[in-house]
This record gives sequence, structure tokens and C-alpha cells, in this order.
Amino acid sequence: MARENHRKTVLVVDDTPENLDVLSEVLRDAYQVKVATRGLRALEIVRRTPPDLILLDIMMPEMDGFEVCRRLKEDYTTRHIPVIFATASIDPKDELRGLELGAVDYITKPVSPPVVLARVRTHLALHDQNQELERKVRQRTLQLNDTRLQIIRRLGRAAEYKDNETGLHVIRMSHYSRLIGLAAGMDEREADLLLNAAPMHDIGKIGIPDSILQKPGKLTPEEWEVMKTHAAIGAEILGDSQDSGLLAMASIVALSHHEKWDGSGYPQGLAGDDIPRVGRIVALADVFDALTSKRPYKEAWPVQEAVDWIVSQSGQHFDPHLVDCLLQCIPDMEVIRGRYREDGRILPSLPQAPQD
Repeated sequence: MARENHRKTVLVVDDTPENLDVLSEVLRDAYQVKVATRGLRALEIVRRTPPDLILLDIMMPEMDGFEVCRRLKEDYTTRHIPVIFATASIDPKDELRGLELGAVDYITKPVSPPVVLARVRTHLALHDQNQELERKVRQRTLQLNDTRLQIIRRLGRAAEYKDNETGLHVIRMSHYSRLIGLAAGMDEREADLLLNAAPMHDIGKIGIPDSILQKPGKLTPEEWEVMKTHAAIGAEILGDSQDSGLLAMASIVALSHHEKWDGSGYPQGLAGDDIPRVGRIVALADVFDALTSKRPYKEAWPVQEAVDWIVSQSGQHFDPHLVDCLLQCIPDMEVIRGRYREDGRILPSLPQAPQD
């Protein structure tokens, strides 16, 4: 059983059952195999249990393989997964388009079992090598990155202080974001990127007048419209950086973290999967910390009350799957709350489960 658990997982996506049977038979001796007959079903599987590699057909009803690949590669939580197109199309334009979308290889049907096995084995090995190389690069550039990240965190804290928040808020919520991102399927590199992008989520508040931002009473409708512009201001400050993955992600987070799953958020009124997942993650982490932290106008909620409220908003304010991910992370989030607590006291927490 332990050996089974260590085997790599390959997701095979094809609308023809016979093709699924052939590819599954070729792979199952060496890998754990999952199958999907539709593109949307494949995306759902990837969201919940990310595979190590995807074999993807192109010609499928409802959503073709190109669109599936595009969605995988634009999502920070799934873009690292290698995609191999396995299709009956022999048109060179299709092969070029697939590679341009981010696929690592292109196999034409009917497939040769030894070739399929060799290609899958090669790309899984390359992926592992790339992951290890990225880890070594991160280690060797740690000192330089630390200096840059300290500046970025201080920018985020500057916005929080302007809003009467504490600097510890951005530290806690950024660590919460990383935990939820990992639970949702991000690899370590992307989760670390989110950890360092999340502190800038409210940087746009720098552009909001103090008379509105620090108003003790309820905002008027006109003032609220001004307040809502901080999301777009933050995205504009951070810019659409093509040479910095960190700033690019931070800009997406700043613009989208006030969107809601049901479409009632701002500034664009996006709904569901149209909201960038990193924005959905930060929204959840931000609200959890706001609820469980003491502010001049409120006491800290016990974690259980905060969790109950968040669960009640699943499918409305929050992505239901990410709410499930947050619930998995509560023990680790408690550790973070203890490490970065506001005043040195132990904050209200979930009751401990009885020991067997």
C-alpha cells in the first residue's frame, strides 16, 4: 500500500471510452490513473486532487483540449502540471497551438504504448528535475529576495497602518493565504509567491482620502463608491509587470480580492471561476483574520464562530472548495495566530479534540 501511495498520478482526458481504456491499460502498471471524458470534469478533478501529469485529447464536445490547457496554464495553482496532448489530429497547426498554450509534448493517435510510457516517464522526470532546480535557485537567491520582500511587506503594512490596521494583520493573512493555496493544489514556488504578494492586497488604500478611510461612522453611498476604488488603484500602483511574477500576482490579488463567488463583489462583479483563484484565496484569508482579530471597533471572534460564519457564506461570498481547504488548514492557522498574536495573550481558539 505504501508503494501505491508513492506512485505518480496521471489524469487521462478523452471523450472516447475506448481511448481511455487503451491509455489506462498502458499506464496503470507504473502510475495511478484517473480519467475524465469531458474538459469541465477534468478541471474539477484537477482542482480537488491535482495529478502529476495530464494526457489531454483535443477534440472533445463542450470544451476542447486547447481551452482546458489554457485554463490550467492561466491558473497559478495548476500551471505547473505538465500537459501532453494525445490526439488524432495530425495538423501541424494544432501541434504548434498546443505547445504555445504550454503543453510539454504532443502525441498522435493511434498511440504506441512504449512511446506513451517513454514520453510520460521523461516529462515527469523533467518536471521533478525542474522542481529541484527551482528549489536550488531559490536557496541561492534567498538573501537578495529577502531584502526585496522586506520592502514589499513594508509597503503592505503602510496601507494597513493608514487604515488603522496592525502590521501583523498582513503577516498573518499572507501566511494563511499560503496554507490555503497549498491545500488547493499550488506547488511550493507558487505558494511562496502568494505569501509575498498577499501583503499588498490593500495597497490601493494609500489613494483613498483619510476622511473616508478613517471615518468613525458609516460611509455614505458616495463615500462607499470612493472606497471601492482602492482595488483598481492597487492594481494600477502595482502595474501589469511582465518581468516580475510577484508583482503580476500582487496586481491580480489587489484587483480581485473583493470579488465574491456569487458575483456581488467589486470592482468588476466577477463570479465563480471567473475570479482569479489567488484573489479568492486572499479574500478568504483576509476575512478570517479580520474576524478573529481585535480592532478598536470590535473584539476578536472565537475561531469557531468565524469558521461557522465563513461556512455559512460558502457559495455566496466564498469559493466552496476553498472553504473546505481553509477548514483543513485550521490547526496550522492556529499556530500562525499564536506566533503573530497582537498583544502576547492567547487568542480564542477552537476546543482541542479529546485524546484517544
